[in-house]
Amino acid sequence: MSDRILGAVAVAVGASMAWAAHGYAAEISYEPVGPRAFPLLLSAFMVAAGAWLVVRPGAAAATHSPAEDASVNRWQHLKPLALALAAIAVYVALFQWLGFPLATALMALPVGMAFGGTWRQSLAGGVGLGVVLYLMFDKLLDVILPTGLLAFIFGGR
Repeated sequence: MSDRILGAVAVAVGASMAWAAHGYAAEISYEPVGPRAFPLLLSAFMVAAGAWLVVRPGAAAATHSPAEDASVNRWQHLKPLALALAAIAVYVALFQWLGFPLATALMALPVGMAFGGTWRQSLAGGVGLGVVLYLMFDKLLDVILPTGLLAFIFGGR
């Protein structure tokens, strides 16, 4: 049942984000897509993921009994979340210096491992995420992102 509640909250937050971002406009047109594209895209993904959590079959089915919950450490599920938050804090601090592709790849490594991925899977996913998102934003959407230490590969900005 908590999945459905989370999904409903995600739909509500995503819809409110879209409503708030709809009015975003730059005084000077410096990018072809403008400042509203990213929040609208993010809110669309949030609404879609939340809707899936609400309507997916078997979302309310219990996978374990309440007696099993008592034997599990109550705070154990917060460890991956804390690791992800720490990785994001380091990401924010080093984003300009490392650049978007490298910072994203390095941030995805501990986050992926915190949620059950191997270091190889997490690193490969992070490298793919960093490169693909950089190329999408830089080449397709013409959004300027820092290249940092990898300026010799991606062109300096």
